[in-house]
Amino acid sequence: MKRFSPTSQQAGVVLKKGREQSVLNHHHWIFSGAIASYPENFQDGEIYPVFSFEGQLLGYGYFNRRCSLAGRLLSFGQAEPYTTLEDNLRQAVELRKKVYPEAEAVRLVNGESDHLPGLIVDRYGPGLVLQVSTLGLEKLKPLLIEQLINLLRPVFIYEKSSLPSRREEGLPDFEGLLYGELNEPILVTENGLKFKIFISQAQKTGFFLDQRQMRELVGQMTKGFKVLDCFSYTGGFALAALKGGAREVELVDYSRKALEVARENMLLNGFGKEHFRIINEDMFSFLEAQKSLSHDLVILDPPAFAKKKTDLKKALKAYRRLNALTMSRMKRGSFLLTFSCSYYVETSLFQKIIFQAALEANREARIIQRHRMSFDHPVNVFHPESDYLKGLLLYLS
Repeated sequence: MKRFSPTSQQAGVVLKKGREQSVLNHHHWIFSGAIASYPENFQDGEIYPVFSFEGQLLGYGYFNRRCSLAGRLLSFGQAEPYTTLEDNLRQAVELRKKVYPEAEAVRLVNGESDHLPGLIVDRYGPGLVLQVSTLGLEKLKPLLIEQLINLLRPVFIYEKSSLPSRREEGLPDFEGLLYGELNEPILVTENGLKFKIFISQAQKTGFFLDQRQMRELVGQMTKGFKVLDCFSYTGGFALAALKGGAREVELVDYSRKALEVARENMLLNGFGKEHFRIINEDMFSFLEAQKSLSHDLVILDPPAFAKKKTDLKKALKAYRRLNALTMSRMKRGSFLLTFSCSYYVETSLFQKIIFQAALEANREARIIQRHRMSFDHPVNVFHPESDYLKGLLLYLS
């Protein structure tokens, strides 16, 4: 494998004059507009040294000229990229051992937040699930698999890479077993609750690991509550509420498959049919059909409405409509836990949309809690774009 030396004279990517500051600040992204030149024999997806206009070595990264986000740094300064990648992978795993030493389902690598741009690695029981979003990481995948096997000794490694960013990178979506043997379902425990994970049929990598702390919060506040879990998927929030003493939960989701797994998870944890009601319906249609909601807590955890920047305007309308519909039907003295996982909807913008929704619904609303990050989803202070999930717990009067 190619190794780089800071003394080597290999041709690299040169930035325009004055465009090096973000790299000096250890930000991983380089946009095409910041690039003055590529090396003569440049190949998309390969790793190259990055130089300032004045010739200073800034780091090493992989590049793809077909993308506006053309480069992602793997190392900074004179640090050799392959060694740095291996070190960062080990450090990412070590962090999870410290924050969730007993976790059976945990995010091990969170992209740029762990200095591994383009890579997600989640552990479910004895195996791993990967998401690879860039051409550069696709070319590095054999090295990564080797390192993961040596580091973690997984029973299986499965890839679920169905992402808009792959299409932008010129990559087809891919899903399949990369290593070992996968026997489904995988049974994992989180906060004392058991979940069946059907990796090959699931959304994302199998489960919404980023909501671990918020599921715990729901369990702490729902004793005696009637709870409506919207976009319920396989019942994570609903189960947390029942474990916390909720008297009844209703789960609404458009996916019949997800609801079938949710039902299995309810029964697996000892909650009989008298404790829950499952509704297979489009969320907007369900809400429009309700004259009022008698629930003490309503949870809105929709999929990303803005998967790319051009979706933003349409997404904002959808978030506003969803939250206004819900608030207008909720009773006084109830709670709304509402989220956005759209990267392009920033925290301040999301709060503005909730403000507009409350006005439209003619409801008074107070924020009593914000999203609690799961410890395995860190945010790199040098790369704040990795903070994608927003949430507000509101009290309606």
